Amino acid sequence: MLTYYAVDLLTTIINYYTFVLIIYIFMSWLPNARESKIGQLFARVSEPYLEIFRKIIPPFGMIDISPIVAIFALRLAADGLWVLYSYIA
Repeated sequence: MLTYYAVDLLTTIINYYTFVLIIYIFMSWLPNARESKIGQLFARVSEPYLEIFRKIIPPFGMIDISPIVAIFALRLAADGLWVLYSYIA
């Protein structure tokens, strides 16, 4: 059974991961930021998740909207956890 603390911990992890994704996306705007050590770390953490959405949603010219959809999916998951908790509790 999900407890309040488990749901809170999972949503906190999702929030931190969303923050990592946002930083990684903004790093694409800076020259050579993704080639740095921190950029490579963010890539190892972010790319496996983003690759799922890149396979589904092709880029429109130079614009890749798959990170937006990926973040939206994370938000839905976090909100869904709270909805499930409210039904159980």
